[in-house]
Amino acid sequence: MEEVEILKTQLDNVRAAIMAIETGAQDYQIANRRITKADLATLYQRETSLKTQIAQLTGGDLFFAELGRL
Repeated sequence: MEEVEILKTQLDNVRAAIMAIETGAQDYQIANRRITKADLATLYQRETSLKTQIAQLTGGDLFFAELGRL
């Protein structure tokens, strides 16, 4: 079960990063340098991946649909 705990910790970290970005911490500027944190779309993909891995390891099922533009 150690792997599941690692994945859950990673999921918590990803969710914290998502929350930070959603509350306005995506990027900032110091003097003439601009710093940008992780891309929100990438974090959402990582969150889904981690949830899937956790579900597979714990015997749960996770179903989701990805909707896009046609």
